[in-house]
Amino acid sequence: MSTPPTPPGGFPGMPDPNDPAQMQAFLAQMQQMFAAAGTQDGPVNWTLARQVAEQVARSTDRSLTAAERTSTTDALRLADVWLDPVTSLPSGARTTTAWTTLEWIDQTLPVWKQLCDPVASRVVAATSGSLPEEMAAQLGPMRGLLDGIGGMAFGQQVGTGLGQLSAEVLTSSDIGVPLGPAGVAALLPANIEAFAEGLERPVDEVRLYVALREAAHQRLFEHVPWLRSHLLNAVDAYARGIAIDREAIEDAMSSIDPGALDPNNLESLQESLAGGMFTPSDTPEQKAALARLETALALVEGWVTAVVEAAAGERLPGLSALGEAFRRRRASGGPAEQTFATLVGLEMRPRKLREASVLWQKLAEARGVEGRDAIWGHPDLLPSSDDLDDPDAFVRRQDDGGIDGIDGINLDDLKDL
Repeated sequence: MSTPPTPPGGFPGMPDPNDPAQMQAFLAQMQQMFAAAGTQDGPVNWTLARQVAEQVARSTDRSLTAAERTSTTDALRLADVWLDPVTSLPSGARTTTAWTTLEWIDQTLPVWKQLCDPVASRVVAATSGSLPEEMAAQLGPMRGLLDGIGGMAFGQQVGTGLGQLSAEVLTSSDIGVPLGPAGVAALLPANIEAFAEGLERPVDEVRLYVALREAAHQRLFEHVPWLRSHLLNAVDAYARGIAIDREAIEDAMSSIDPGALDPNNLESLQESLAGGMFTPSDTPEQKAALARLETALALVEGWVTAVVEAAAGERLPGLSALGEAFRRRRASGGPAEQTFATLVGLEMRPRKLREASVLWQKLAEARGVEGRDAIWGHPDLLPSSDDLDDPDAFVRRQDDGGIDGIDGINLDDLKDL
């Protein structure tokens, strides 16, 4: 059987539409490729993504000792004790645990699906729409197989990204979004140990500081019931507004040789489909979505920083150095943020993190712990991006009755909102 020729300026390896033998061989190759890659249940081939992520993670994954699991649980429990006097939000950790990198992948994959699918669905749809007309006509009802090319490429890309990210994250909430199951506070001891090496602080001290941040995040996510969906919806709103460069996809599609695709080695296809395709939409809606997300992330991270610093006080000798290290890590965009940007097309940077922390501190000074935390009673009560630039004005508005009934909000009832 002859090899499908490469038409001038066309699809390398594309079969001759008038040659039934070539078309049959091409379709057989496509079917074999998708069968080898596993079942695809959406725009991303998550079966392949999991396999690739676990394969990448195994290079750094190691088993945890009983002592590491015990010290993790002890640190999270102590963190909750320290946090009790400095916030009116009760403990949000129904379960405390230590994760290996492979366990982090397994536990966070469901949320990654929510975060990645909006962008992937747009790219896969654009990829399918870029198929040459003569090829589309020949594929007929089997045209849907082409969606699997994009899905497999995304599966490879997401899997590689998650595998690399698993070696960097320290907790279940490390990027400011609740990635793990609700009510589960989790630390990654091996990653914390590696992180501590660059800080010149005792690993026990670093572990406790990280545990304080994780426990504080869990209090917010558990007792401010709208916050989890608010953050995930903000990511979704931004991702759905990302413009897809159709010309870049068409160029990528024209360079694909179906006969040479290997389901176990899709790096070149991944790079072709991902390179230069995402461009932010310069629309008021897209700008507003990005502003809402950045502000929400800054408010979450700022509140966590404020309560952790209040809780740790003089107890942690390296508190100032640890706090600054985390601010730089989040604000400058470390490996976690860079990987997230690759996967979702979005940089998860709380650009006004320091300002948000100052605002929460000023609110606590002016209104007390309960008055500060009552701001989380409803999303409409939250400070805006402009408020972060002038926290004193925001605090004054609260003292002048800018939020009706704020003192009357019962935080114990937040879960019923």
